[in-house]
Amino acid sequence: MAGLGYELVELERSAGGTLRVTIDFPWEPGDEKFVNVEDCERVTRQLQYTLEVEEVDYKRLEVSSPGIDRPLRTERDFERYAGELVDITLKAPMGAAAAGQVAANRRKFRGTLEKGEQGGWQVAWSDEPPPVPGKKVSKKKEPAPVQVLGFTLDELKEARLAPIVDFKGRKRAGVQEQGK
Repeated sequence: MAGLGYELVELERSAGGTLRVTIDFPWEPGDEKFVNVEDCERVTRQLQYTLEVEEVDYKRLEVSSPGIDRPLRTERDFERYAGELVDITLKAPMGAAAAGQVAANRRKFRGTLEKGEQGGWQVAWSDEPPPVPGKKVSKKKEPAPVQVLGFTLDELKEARLAPIVDFKGRKRAGVQEQGK
């Protein structure tokens, strides 16, 4: 696929014989391109030919873009989406390392992805619920503290962009627009 100008994001083969291929354009800072239907058709045609020549057995081929909840796997993915809202799942629970700030068995976190101070990465979040639309928020109320969790890519089981859908132009405060 590199010869066609795409990179492989994910490859999955289901028990039913479906072969799912997720593609994207290679990322360069300041150059944001998105996969469209024509790109998926182009890769599908090339893969069908290649799979036939290589005699790979499959029932159905699906080629798609990573979508709004794209997986983050490489250091480059994390650099590309620094500052965005992400969902991470750790391989092991926090345990005593959380010093009582979060439940000892917690492994899933949603927050803003940031570069860590001593290298590595961190996710920052607040456990304060989002404001109810139309309800006035008291200025006297103290905001919940922001919590930060540092991690390395080796400690992650999974990381994905958090799917934020904007219906009718309504935006949540503090959420950046995708691609900006």
